[in-house]
Amino acid sequence: MSLQNYLNTPMGILYSEMGAFFSFSSEQFNKKKVENTIYVSLGAGLLVPKCNVKSFIEEFDKIKDAAIKQDIEDNGIDAIILRELSNYECFYTGEIEDCVEALKCYSITETQIYTVFNFHRE
Repeated sequence: MSLQNYLNTPMGILYSEMGAFFSFSSEQFNKKKVENTIYVSLGAGLLVPKCNVKSFIEEFDKIKDAAIKQDIEDNGIDAIILRELSNYECFYTGEIEDCVEALKCYSITETQIYTVFNFHRE
């Protein structure tokens, strides 16, 4: 299980409630837009009605924080680190930088990651 698994359902609800959607072309945008609504891009193709941007960001942060907390409770820090080391193929490359970047939102330190990396390295 990854952080994304914890985010999927609540984020889907948030998108629906806030009128947010992903669009990567004019055709997609035209299918999903609501007339007379101004949209703001939040990056990576995510569009949110301008009137909902502040609320969307606040709710997104709450959802992300709750998902991280649940991931830690369910899996523990070491298992999360090991999962991300594997996801980023750190044992293959011998480098942990991508894992360090991915786990910044968890407030996991580089030292913690190195400890798990060195323990599990063959």
